[in-house]
Amino acid sequence: MPTQAKTAVKAAPKAKAKAKVKTAAAEPFLRFYHSARLRTKTLAVLAALEQADDPEKHRETLADLVVELTESGMDYYYLRALKLGKAGFVVEQSARLAMSGAVKLIGSVSRTFIVRMDAAQLLVVSRHIRELTT
Repeated sequence: MPTQAKTAVKAAPKAKAKAKVKTAAAEPFLRFYHSARLRTKTLAVLAALEQADDPEKHRETLADLVVELTESGMDYYYLRALKLGKAGFVVEQSARLAMSGAVKLIGSVSRTFIVRMDAAQLLVVSRHIRELTT
């Protein structure tokens, strides 16, 4: 029996619908409090990056800030609860050690991505952090 050549018909790629992105203020949220020093530093780093002719020169500084904010947030959300609950010294120290490892891992991964971002991506990250500060 002769075989018929099958004609491959390629479907046109479907246009991807743009995801609707809600601003942080439109969503329910949890907030953590950090030091006045860290807030001042955060606002200064964001302002420098946003006003820079070349935001890419601020990659390292932004990466450092993200790590510091992560550490502060983890401390507030997890370790503070243990302190308030008077879980005890051993539990707190064990949790602090575990949290330190988690923050190092998250910091390493986020730093790897941030230092490779272009100017537009850095400005998006900056805008996101700024939304979280209001």
